[in-house]
Amino acid sequence: MTAVHAGTATSVLPVPRAPADGPVGPAPSGLAGTVPVPGGRAAAYQRVLHRLVRRELRLLAELLSWAPPAEPGRTRALTQHADLVSRLLLAHHRLEREALWPALLDAVPGRAGTALHDAIADWTTRAAGIDSAVRGLATAARQWEVTGTAAARDALAGACLRLAGAVEAHTADEERVLLPLLDAHLDAARWSAVAATASCRLTRRERRLVLGLALEDSCAGDRARLLDGLSRRRRWAWRLVGAGRYRAAVVRLRGEPPAA
Repeated sequence: MTAVHAGTATSVLPVPRAPADGPVGPAPSGLAGTVPVPGGRAAAYQRVLHRLVRRELRLLAELLSWAPPAEPGRTRALTQHADLVSRLLLAHHRLEREALWPALLDAVPGRAGTALHDAIADWTTRAAGIDSAVRGLATAARQWEVTGTAAARDALAGACLRLAGAVEAHTADEERVLLPLLDAHLDAARWSAVAATASCRLTRRERRLVLGLALEDSCAGDRARLLDGLSRRRRWAWRLVGAGRYRAAVVRLRGEPPAA
């Protein structure tokens, strides 16, 4: 993975204008009485990003398992994709840590705020462990790039698989405990202020790829909301050329077209 990334700081994903479809789990212990209200854009954003990262880490582990160990072009393609997914995850955790959870703490009243503080403290500890694993993934990628050995490739595949498992467990708990509170307490104004701080340094090609990854596997409602979050110009650009370029990029990376 490269240490420097050209590009501009941009929102990680288009901000959905309405919630993701699907039921919300029960309120966590100590936070009863917080009834999720349909219409929360923050929880929709979280679920889309979580789904993207979980899927891509699993796919990377699979692609690495049969990649040629000493083919520079293929090595570069896979390590660059691992770097992109890693940057998205680190930027997402930074947004949560620095803006989203503080905004939620400000919005939750009384004793429920104390229970929420404990839940966020647990999230912070676990997220720090995941961020450390992401940095370990970068080290494994560099070792493969330098050595070109099957052992280094397999070490990177194993690191992707372990990180995928950790992310799946972490995001499942986050979606069960914290995301219902976003729907219950974070109004549109607070979420807009949080979303304005979301950024990740991406090239134009990476921005197009991230949009496609977010749309892939999304339900019709999420797809419509993500596209609605784009400017009219970017929405037309996606429909005219972006979707086709995304499909071609996925075929080059995976050897097959995207799922949807």
